[in-house]
Amino acid sequence: MKKLAYRGVSALTGITGGYLSGVIFKQVWKLVSGKDDAPEARSREYGWGEVLVAAAVHGAIFGVVRAALDRATAQSIEDNTGTYPDA
Repeated sequence: MKKLAYRGVSALTGITGGYLSGVIFKQVWKLVSGKDDAPEARSREYGWGEVLVAAAVHGAIFGVVRAALDRATAQSIEDNTGTYPDA
């Protein structure tokens, strides 16, 4: 039962993390590049370098946000149940 509850909470934090990382990425990109929109992979107005840098930054932010939320969720489960959820 605990594992099922953790999976449900983990799914919710995954969705939240995806949204949150997108918001953070847009703000970081705006700050760094001075442009409102990040390049899409198929946008003709951006070169390869800018597209790949944007993808790498977005991936790094997503990874950090996801890891932080996963860790916080696991710690919260342990604090509330006394059992740390194994992956």
